Amino acid sequence: MELINPNLINACPFRTSRRSDVQLRTPGFPSAVSRNRLSPAFRVSAAVTTTGPTSRNGNGASTSRRSVAVAKEANGAAAAAVQLSKAMEQLDFERGVCVPFRKYSPETVRNKVLETRGSTLSLLLRGVEIVWSLGFYWSTLMYDYFVGRDEEVVPFRARQLRNLLCDLGPSFIKAGQVLANRPDIIREDYMNELCILQDDVPSFPNQIAFKIIEEDLGQPLEAVFSQISSETIAAASLGQVYRATLRETGAEVAIKVQRPNIEPIIYRDLFLFRTLASFLNGISLQKLGCNAELIVDEFGEKLLEELDYTLEARNIEDFLENFKDDPTVKIPKVYRKLSGSRVIVMEWIDGIRCTDPQAIKDAGIDVNGFLTLGVSAALRQLLEFGLFHGDPHPGNIFAMRDGRIAYVDFGNVAVLSQQNKQILIDAVVHAVNEDYAEMANDFTRLGFLASGTDVAPLVPALEAIWQNSVGKGLADFNFRSVTGKFNQLVYNYPIRIPDRFSLVIRSLLTQEGICFTLQPDFKFLEVAYPYVAKRLLTDPNPALRERLIQVLFKDGVFQWKRLENLIVLAKENVAMLSTNPAIQTKSTSVKSTKDWQSQSKLDLTDTIKDGARLFFIDEGIRRQLLLAFTEDSKLHIQELVDVYRLLEGEIDIPTVAVEVVRDFPTIVRDLMLSWTDSILSDRR
Repeated sequence: MELINPNLINACPFRTSRRSDVQLRTPGFPSAVSRNRLSPAFRVSAAVTTTGPTSRNGNGASTSRRSVAVAKEANGAAAAAVQLSKAMEQLDFERGVCVPFRKYSPETVRNKVLETRGSTLSLLLRGVEIVWSLGFYWSTLMYDYFVGRDEEVVPFRARQLRNLLCDLGPSFIKAGQVLANRPDIIREDYMNELCILQDDVPSFPNQIAFKIIEEDLGQPLEAVFSQISSETIAAASLGQVYRATLRETGAEVAIKVQRPNIEPIIYRDLFLFRTLASFLNGISLQKLGCNAELIVDEFGEKLLEELDYTLEARNIEDFLENFKDDPTVKIPKVYRKLSGSRVIVMEWIDGIRCTDPQAIKDAGIDVNGFLTLGVSAALRQLLEFGLFHGDPHPGNIFAMRDGRIAYVDFGNVAVLSQQNKQILIDAVVHAVNEDYAEMANDFTRLGFLASGTDVAPLVPALEAIWQNSVGKGLADFNFRSVTGKFNQLVYNYPIRIPDRFSLVIRSLLTQEGICFTLQPDFKFLEVAYPYVAKRLLTDPNPALRERLIQVLFKDGVFQWKRLENLIVLAKENVAMLSTNPAIQTKSTSVKSTKDWQSQSKLDLTDTIKDGARLFFIDEGIRRQLLLAFTEDSKLHIQELVDVYRLLEGEIDIPTVAVEVVRDFPTIVRDLMLSWTDSILSDRR
């Protein structure tokens, strides 16, 4: 029975994503090795250096042998430290960033577990429990396979697995949630069953929860809250949520409280996971191009971050900052003075669940407009901010009664580096240009394939997936059909989905599912494509300018029709947002809403200015553009007129002219520098 990917043989059981403040604030940090990981090895080396080869106590030989023994032990410890950090360095390399300080490292987990009394006995008992439970379950799968009934009992075995993970505790519940998004590891029918773990998790008693809240607040509940719900509003693998009213202001808040004594349990299980994974490194390296320990490290790193609610508070503040000028998105305020590592208090969101289309319509909200806002907000998170909500299931997204979209629960947040975003855009460009060989290389650059892997066998599969998915046009395209085929690909090929991209896929699929629930005929890509087109045409990032040029030229020939389509799509995006009926000024900031709605034109000022600079400075671009106007031995005046007509109402010619004139000294300087460089290179 194929529950687990045969290419993996259960070598990579747990993986998820990570989020680090440092990633956002120090993306260019020069070394992937952090100081806290270097320090243990440094201390060992110092101890060896200060231990002399002889002694003045008359027992030189004994001391010398002891010194050699200490040196060997120290060298072994240093080598182990280096080995343990390799997986973390690989994660940093793949992400295009490095993290100088992190909550998780294999050494931290090991030291935390082994420093407690009775740790050996506790580890032994827990190890036996895990091996026995999972081993017994695996034996039932083998029995089903040998008697030939493996396919017919899949629904029962999938439910059995979900219940087993619940019984084994929060670490395994979290692992099950991760597996629900890992088609490279587990079968799709089991994935669907494990998705239930994202919503259906048992709660723990109120008395325990209230005691934890009081301990973190340092005062009785009655002193802070005038009332608190007697039942949990929601329960998750790491904590649960209550609704309350602040005594001081009367504001409605949500209180998220962590499960009791969960930290030592998590550390112990992570230690056991990594120990078991070390025996499977050979298989994992052969089948996925990475050690099994790397997957455990990804899982552990994200899990420990989710365990610290102070990080979630910072996630909320980051989202508030990103969307501060966007009146279409509501992010709850966090009360930092009332929040700690185990408790977080945030503004209560009084919205309508996205699984209730009738309630949304009854509230007078334009459903199509609301969904357009949701898709745009999701794409901004992914391609503009690089900081996105990793768990946007229906319980975490609400429709506000004024038409805005609201997000809650920011424990599972992931980051895409600038490098990752650019490679993703490269993949989109290569798909548009039907360059499937380069698309396969993009998978290697993103970490899906090990470096040096022969991508030739993947090219026909990628071509078939993409062409079959878009063959009927954008109107019939949906991510679920693409990911279904992609799941089969990654299950049958030695492909590893990096943590952050499993969350990207999950995020897009979940939000597309919400769209279909509210409006079955909603065309997700018809909203997404105009946004991407506008980004390519208007984003000031030089890397996107380069991608725009790649899109507009195919085999050295300028694609006039492609340029026209991009302009039409970009204008659609501007029109959809500026005239969206879901935005009602009565409950949002009037100034920001007016500013938002005033952006009713496609602003190409920066694009034209940069284009003028490139035309003067870059000889290759200048030659290509001149050829574009004269190719096929004719002047393409009509195409130029068609493009101008599309932009006629969008461009303020005087403003563009002023901007180009202002930028002229910079253009001249860059031109002179380019000319100087060419002369110097010729003389060499």
